[in-house]
Amino acid sequence: MRAVVLGAAAGGGFPQWNSNSAACRRARAGDNLARPRTQASLAVSADGDNWTLLNASPDLRQQIEQTQVLHPKGAVRSSPIASVVLTGGDVDAIAGLLTLRERQEFGIYATSRVHAVLGANPIFEVLSRTVVGRHAVELDERRQLPGGLSVELFAVPGKVPLYLEKSEAPEIETNDQTVGVAVSAGAATLFYIPGCAAMTPALAQRLRGAAVVLFDGTLWADDEMIVAGLGPKTGARMGHMSLSGPRGTLAAFEGLEVGRRILIHLNNSNPVLLDDSPERAAVEAAGWEVAFDGMELSL
Repeated sequence: MRAVVLGAAAGGGFPQWNSNSAACRRARAGDNLARPRTQASLAVSADGDNWTLLNASPDLRQQIEQTQVLHPKGAVRSSPIASVVLTGGDVDAIAGLLTLRERQEFGIYATSRVHAVLGANPIFEVLSRTVVGRHAVELDERRQLPGGLSVELFAVPGKVPLYLEKSEAPEIETNDQTVGVAVSAGAATLFYIPGCAAMTPALAQRLRGAAVVLFDGTLWADDEMIVAGLGPKTGARMGHMSLSGPRGTLAAFEGLEVGRRILIHLNNSNPVLLDDSPERAAVEAAGWEVAFDGMELSL
């Protein structure tokens, strides 16, 4: 199995279009220690011909053009993208579907709740249902995909998408609105979890001994956005674990014996994005890698 990180940043990318932070200024200036990143997505293939996207970010067109394996190779109108798997209904997971609207055949795989989000917004009808199949996947169901891959969706703690919130403090729930993905080809399995609000015993048991896990790296500290003057919300309020602290991601993975631990979905405020930051040194010392656009993995 081969995987390519199409984008490693959280919503808004890095640098974010309206951020004048020191880190974003470094990225815009071409500082090679502050590498720009587009919004999070992964492309995976078992045969090298059929590719599955894990989420369709708003930056998908740019990501396709920057990734040679996703370029058309057959007929005048063709694509190696055979399927798209969605981990939730957030804008940065589904907006890129609109890029794929030129009557190109592929399948969308998601939970019934996420399909309901797409179905409730008529703009997604530009993806003709006679061409683009919409496949509902039950939690913990193993589903075969084109090209020899299989996927399993499993619940992780999360919240409804921001645009569907109906209260100032939406509940963190563990159900089919926020999921992780286990992608397998033969004996090789990769886990992709770009959003997770907490490590539960069930999730820890699922990930124990995994070969590769790409995991939510949104924030370094829970109050990061507040301290930086970027907004009033904590990471917990946004539905994301933070990396640091006794209940953070670094602590939660201790003892799980995961082979490769890779941080993805990094917010532009996260100092881990800077190669020369103390926080980057800390995550690397803890055995983590930081994803970047174009990063390739082979299992």
